[in-house]
Amino acid sequence: MGKTLRIVLGDQLDSQAPLVTDYQRGDVFWMAEVAEESLHVPSHKARSVYFLSAMRHFARDLKSRKQAVDYHALDTHSWSTLEEALRAAIDKHSPEEITVTEPGDRRVAEMLRGTADSVGLPLHIYSDTHFFSTIDDFHSWASGRKSLRMEYFYRELRKRYGVLMDDDKPCGGKWNYDGDNRESFGAQGPGLMSQPTTFKLDKITRDVIALVNERFPDNPGSTERFDWPVTAQQAQEALQDFIDNRLVGFGQYQDALWHGEPWLYHSRLSAAMNLKLLNPRDVVAAVERAYRNGYVALNAAEGFIRQVLGWREYVRGLYFTHYDRFAEGNALEASADLPGFYWTGDTDMACLKDAITQTLDYGYAHHIQRLMVTGLFSLLFGVKPEQIHSWYLAIYVDAIEWVEMPNTLGMSQYADGGLMASKPYVASGKYIQRMGNYCDQCPYNPAKRSGENACPFTALYWDFLIRHEQRFSDHPRMALQVRNIKRLSHQEKSNIRDTVRQIRNRITT
Repeated sequence: MGKTLRIVLGDQLDSQAPLVTDYQRGDVFWMAEVAEESLHVPSHKARSVYFLSAMRHFARDLKSRKQAVDYHALDTHSWSTLEEALRAAIDKHSPEEITVTEPGDRRVAEMLRGTADSVGLPLHIYSDTHFFSTIDDFHSWASGRKSLRMEYFYRELRKRYGVLMDDDKPCGGKWNYDGDNRESFGAQGPGLMSQPTTFKLDKITRDVIALVNERFPDNPGSTERFDWPVTAQQAQEALQDFIDNRLVGFGQYQDALWHGEPWLYHSRLSAAMNLKLLNPRDVVAAVERAYRNGYVALNAAEGFIRQVLGWREYVRGLYFTHYDRFAEGNALEASADLPGFYWTGDTDMACLKDAITQTLDYGYAHHIQRLMVTGLFSLLFGVKPEQIHSWYLAIYVDAIEWVEMPNTLGMSQYADGGLMASKPYVASGKYIQRMGNYCDQCPYNPAKRSGENACPFTALYWDFLIRHEQRFSDHPRMALQVRNIKRLSHQEKSNIRDTVRQIRNRITT
């Protein structure tokens, strides 16, 4: 067999992947850092650091096993795109075949196919065995269904893999304990929290931080608080830390918000899983083991496993089977530009200021900050889908398009018209007040929908319902909210519109 060029992408750092284990003498692993991957969306500096540091550590491990690695660091070549770098590698190595693990980004996959075709080389794409299910699995499940709800796909995977099952029944007699997982901390707050384990920056990571700050000075975010697991060993340590210290409260408080507390009971594992440093099977097994051993309650274990075995597998299936509907969808005809404060945190709305400033500092926000703070405001404000999609893809360390696009354009923005979520996730500022303490430090009153110091979330919520009254008047899950409009007087509707106009003027000028 002739030489194979084995392409290792930045989100395919899985030492157990067939791409790696099928290695034959004479093959070459090829990896390249290129500016395009930090610039096609203006990638958060910490996101760029995470990818580049993890890639360099992975290449080091391949080399330690005496395998041939052709690695091109960003500061050692002049190629600006992955395609340019790949063409140079093909000229250098003259392979008879190119192989790659299924990319998680359609843009990259199309480039690889186009390049292979243009140079006349076969391209073999390995199925991504990191996941529990395959894209074909999801397609078969989705075929012929009128409704593609995550819950039913999740149940099938639970049964197939025997996760949280007692014989053929779900543990505890229920499939889903979401109803037990929506508590806030109350006025007392979360109390003394166990902070996640930290990782000392080695020379590789320090060098990458310096490089990113030099090459991408205008990209958003900071590297000053970079502290992410960049190797498989560190990812395992992060998993054990979560099991030992925060899983116990994850179920009950996973939706809670609190000013100045970025981590709370969340895991910080998504980035390591998305770069394939951490296998989701290990994560699910560890969480189930904690439940079986009596260390955590069922609602905590099931709530977290649903995120990994359910939601994560489900959004990947949706991305690959309905990409065009997400990429082109704008079901609510949103037309506003993304407010500039999304890139700076410079706003007097306390919840947005905290969530965005935290994101700029760490490249991280937990799922309720994303869905019900930054995402909710964008939805109510009517931001163009492509703009909010680009922001989420750029700004979070764990963002890869297969997971980010459906979550943003489907779950958060309803741009797909209901393929993913059965209703738009709209709420007033009262929801944010109920789930945390942001409103205690805010000049706006979440109970007010119009007039002086009216909460922008609340005003925009009622404006959203008024604007979309006809669209959702018969919707089974929105009709009750829409019917509340009928209680508003003509004058109150006019006051809401005036308040929203003032809000928009403040934000856009």
